[in-house]
Amino acid sequence: MAKLVKRAYKYRFYPTPEQAQELARTFGTVRYVYNRTLAERTRAYSQETRRVNYAESARWLAQWRADPETAWLAESASVPQQQAVRQLQTAFNNFFAKRAKYPRFKRKGRSRDSATYTRFGFSYRDGQVKLAKMSEPLNIRWSRALPPGEPTRATVTRDPSGRYFISLLMEEEVFAPAPTRGALGLDAGLNRLLTDSEGREYTNPKHEQRERKRLAKAQRALAHKKKGSRNREKARLRVARIHARIADRRRDYLHKLTTSLIRENQTVMIEDLAVRNMVRNHSMARAISDASWSELRSMLEYKAQWYEREVVAIDRFYPSSKTCSSCGHLLNALPLDIRQWSCPECGASHDRDVNAARNILAVGLTVSACGDGVRLLSA
Repeated sequence: MAKLVKRAYKYRFYPTPEQAQELARTFGTVRYVYNRTLAERTRAYSQETRRVNYAESARWLAQWRADPETAWLAESASVPQQQAVRQLQTAFNNFFAKRAKYPRFKRKGRSRDSATYTRFGFSYRDGQVKLAKMSEPLNIRWSRALPPGEPTRATVTRDPSGRYFISLLMEEEVFAPAPTRGALGLDAGLNRLLTDSEGREYTNPKHEQRERKRLAKAQRALAHKKKGSRNREKARLRVARIHARIADRRRDYLHKLTTSLIRENQTVMIEDLAVRNMVRNHSMARAISDASWSELRSMLEYKAQWYEREVVAIDRFYPSSKTCSSCGHLLNALPLDIRQWSCPECGASHDRDVNAARNILAVGLTVSACGDGVRLLSA
């Protein structure tokens, strides 16, 4: 059965010098509007003890575009600036709902630049995309075909390595394939990225570790360059490109893995890991970040919605590794260096990760039926 979903298709493009200049102006105005709106909303709350809503923020933007001192805002497309105000409103909504920290100011050169265009800010005709304030369409590398229809939103980004991407939001029908298995428990790890309840192991490629020597060499070279010099900018780009290569390879691997898991299983059980707290362990933080458990979970969640599957997270405090999956006996302690152990109660031999995955599956199935101690992430 087909399901109507919204999916983004991301492509790399190569702007002309004029387009790159226009995009640079757009990125700058978006950053300015976002930061000034954040400053004004913060001032209104600290000095006047009042919350500013989106409508008032949008009126501020209209005033700034008409003000002679900031008339340069009107030289760039208005839609990305309006979307910046809307994105800040979303950030405040998440903050007040305690889903995120207080919004932070955007700093030039510290992260990727982005600008979002709605239908009024770009056109899509005959397989070509033209942005507002531009006379020529973008030179896009169409690595895969877009589904039938027209995109409803376009987001243009420039990453720290200088690459340009466009993400087109499409509404399309997705046909969910019949799953080959009912439910599967997954235990996340570092030596093995995942181990499932049927004993299969999924390799952890450790992309950052593979590039660590090259990255360290590039960072040392960057540290010795004079600030503000062209050589320093070249060295910064070399570091950024290594980071981009690591991120691209990691994302590609996770996409292939999560798509396979979701398409083949009706229900996937995972642990509700507190990754933000776990990376405070300085001896393991780098390896945990390289494994990218948070991104893995995020992909499982939204792909489960596409294919009408379920992702269930069990209580993070459940002792899945220390509990015997055969008889339920709980060990007092199980150090991390012990990978194989035998149950003193029933004598069953266990692989630490396989045993944990089987317990995650059993607890997930049991508690989801009872509705206690488990959270249903998607359905």
